[in-house]
Amino acid sequence: MSVHASSPSSGPSEAVEPRWLDPEEQKAWRAWLSSAQLLMDRLDRELTHVTGISHAYYEILVALSETPGRMMRMSELADRCLSSRSRLSHAVSRLEERGWVRRQVCAEDGRGQLAVLTDEGFTALEAAAPVHVASVRTHLFDQLSPEQVAAMRDIGETLLRHLDPS
Repeated sequence: MSVHASSPSSGPSEAVEPRWLDPEEQKAWRAWLSSAQLLMDRLDRELTHVTGISHAYYEILVALSETPGRMMRMSELADRCLSSRSRLSHAVSRLEERGWVRRQVCAEDGRGQLAVLTDEGFTALEAAAPVHVASVRTHLFDQLSPEQVAAMRDIGETLLRHLDPS
């Protein structure tokens, strides 16, 4: 494949050759990407099948459960869940319909909205958590040696420092 890109320091006519992945890097990349996608799909399917809660909704409930007062600004919740504000707003609307989350105006500035985990939502989360952890254990941790788990943590923390320095 011959794809050229200009670097910011070069002119439009100067092509910069990308640093292509070598065969081992290509295998590692594809194995990691495919396994991560398959794992997330499996976790979502099992959680949804048993509890009726999608993995995306579960992550919203978890995020709210881990904050003081079980509430968070909608914009912060969107950032935490790696979601657009509109997608998060739609998800919160669905969770509101179930009685698991409610919205309230932020008392600090009167402009922002808070998502608040209700007692019913916390109960639903408590019921779903064992299903989620069993899937994570079965499909991830039970497949790895303690050394692989340590390496996975090291790799994850390295990537987090690079991708999300905050």
